[in-house]
Amino acid sequence: MPDTWVFIEESEGAPSQLGLELLTKARSLGPTTAMYLGTGSDEAFATLGEYGAERVFHIDAGDALPGAPVAAAISDLAGQHDVRLILFGQAYTDRDVAGGLAVRLGTGVLSNSADVRLTDSGVETDHEIFGGTQIATAAIGGDGPFLVLVRPKSFAAEASGGGAPEVQQVDLPDVGVAGATIVERHVEEHEGPQLEGADVVVSGGRGLGGAEYFEIIENVAKKLGAATGATRAIVDAGWVPYAMQVGQTGKTVKPSVYIACGISGAMQHLVGMKDSGTIIAINKDPDAPIFGVADLGVVGDVHRILPKLLETLNSR
Repeated sequence: MPDTWVFIEESEGAPSQLGLELLTKARSLGPTTAMYLGTGSDEAFATLGEYGAERVFHIDAGDALPGAPVAAAISDLAGQHDVRLILFGQAYTDRDVAGGLAVRLGTGVLSNSADVRLTDSGVETDHEIFGGTQIATAAIGGDGPFLVLVRPKSFAAEASGGGAPEVQQVDLPDVGVAGATIVERHVEEHEGPQLEGADVVVSGGRGLGGAEYFEIIENVAKKLGAATGATRAIVDAGWVPYAMQVGQTGKTVKPSVYIACGISGAMQHLVGMKDSGTIIAINKDPDAPIFGVADLGVVGDVHRILPKLLETLNSR
């Protein structure tokens, strides 16, 4: 039976959360191989095994910009093995590698997928359209390998209790002038939980009125042990960094609780948070679209409600 391969980039010394989500899906499709990009370790490889990887192709790009050489390495591997489907996450490095790989294999890429299925004739993928209100299905026939980019949070990452996988080291081929070297790295400092994996998220929008008022969002989030998020509007306005943006062109989150403060509910934002467990919206406009997806809506001024909430949290 042909394998399903999953591209996983290392994050802080471990497999990325997105990669583990894809592994969880992949193992339901048949034998699974992880293509692991990073320094690697016994602990990281063991985690891949726990989530369903039977084999690991370990690729350490070092200071090389991974796109071109990693795509070339995977193309060589695909020519040596029986692989039908290769899954990538909808993330920066994944997209870069998938694009280069598609050129080398002479195939296309199905991107921004919410689900993927292998069929007798090929592969099918589901895609949310019109802000997630409708689902469109795309299909490609043939023998593959098929390349699919999957949105974060499309699948829950669940360990299967698998054993240690077989690990094979992969050398990067020389790609000539296409190669590039990373000369400097910048790691953005952050406090509290990461936005993508947080159980509680407190987000602010333009209804806060100004960048100086975002502090109340941070204070409430700190008391709740939550991550902070933001709309595209206030990111574009320079109030907060892009790393906080939730939405179609930002990050997709799926926390147990999402608190939207001063957020009207533009479709761009809703796409990134509508699947949260419980959505609490605070907005002074009773007709704000955010109330259409909220489980609990509070009509009122965030500058009166959030200080009262913070006061209550501090008294406990």
